[in-house]
Amino acid sequence: MNFIFATASSTAAGGSSPTTMILLLVGMFAVMYFVMIRPQKKRQKEEQEMRDAVEIGDEITTIGGICGRVVTVKENHLIIETGADRNRMQITRWAIQSNDTANARLAAERAAAKEAAEKAKAEKKAAKGKDKKEDK
Repeated sequence: MNFIFATASSTAAGGSSPTTMILLLVGMFAVMYFVMIRPQKKRQKEEQEMRDAVEIGDEITTIGGICGRVVTVKENHLIIETGADRNRMQITRWAIQSNDTANARLAAERAAAKEAAEKAKAEKKAAKGKDKKEDK
């Protein structure tokens, strides 16, 4: 408690050096960069890669909530089919929120990898149990 009052009185009297204040500001900017700016840039990069990887036949969802299948891919625009009567509409690439086909494919790959890892673990455990039986 005395430390807080001593620090407050020394700063009020002008006892803090300018280098301490500069280091404090630099430290705050570094923390802000690593906590806020860097993760946002990483997220933007991933979204751009997802938008660039859209192919014909992919199921997408737009930022407006429209779901459809990609029919035509142009440089900055896509044509998607929506609904049972297959209405077509043109959207810009930046309006894609998610690529549902790629998400489903990624989820299936993760599930297959997890299943393979569990199978390998079970086989290793069975082989270890077999070795213990042979030793007895």
